[in-house]
Amino acid sequence: MLEALDLVKHYGPVHALDGFTLSARSGEIVGLLGHNGAGKTTFVEIVSSLIRPDRGVVLLDGRTPAQARGEVGIAPQHLGLYPSVTVREHLELFGRLAGLRGATLRQAIDELAVELRLLEIMDRRTGVLSGGQQRRTQAASALIHRPRLLLLDEPTAGADLETRQAMLDVVKQRAAEGTAVVYTTHYLPELVELQATIAVARAGRVIARGTYDELVAGLPGEVRLVFEDNGDGDGEEIRLSTTEPTATLIDLLSRTTRPVSSVDVRKPSLDDLYRSLAVSSAS
Repeated sequence: MLEALDLVKHYGPVHALDGFTLSARSGEIVGLLGHNGAGKTTFVEIVSSLIRPDRGVVLLDGRTPAQARGEVGIAPQHLGLYPSVTVREHLELFGRLAGLRGATLRQAIDELAVELRLLEIMDRRTGVLSGGQQRRTQAASALIHRPRLLLLDEPTAGADLETRQAMLDVVKQRAAEGTAVVYTTHYLPELVELQATIAVARAGRVIARGTYDELVAGLPGEVRLVFEDNGDGDGEEIRLSTTEPTATLIDLLSRTTRPVSSVDVRKPSLDDLYRSLAVSSAS
């Protein structure tokens, strides 16, 4: 579906993209991870034909983004809603721009109102909505015409738990129906829940791609045990870095006779993955 090859984009001395290559098949969720400045938003803007690359090729089933614009849905990182317009009017507008009319448009609006939990706010102006409600409205505007390629740029940034879960549920459903999804985020656990293929961007290029298990294999997590207060006012704490946190935790618990007040198992994070990839790149 999506093929982006060797994209380069400069803003003066800043190399926003520097050989960025990424693909997404129909029905695949590609989670694009990276810290600020990694090139995620610039990549989304090029694929959605908002800007042009200095070099490189983007094809959507063999066509340029401009030729396939009607088959792409985008929810940008920054909110782009009209404050005086209601949620329903937003969906009607974006649906009509995508060519939907009559019963087809009404059905699409009704389905998204349920999927993204918008039923109670459909006739409210977006300027009075909470941040999470605005995020869901913007995502609905991108989804209204059932695009073949869905670009979601930090769609849950600053969102509440209801918005986050509604977004993840809809993304999984659309991918199951055949939509190719590119989902940019800083938050690795979201991509684990989505069972996404993960691509890690750094300094304007993709430096690693694979499943979560493939990318974090061998990376250390951490096991933390806090023992109950023995009378001196402070419980003892043990922290161990380990590549097998579950086995390490079981071993620790089997060897102690002291009462444990709390246990914490930390899985490898995005920062752990970044550090590992940085070392690999330098060696």
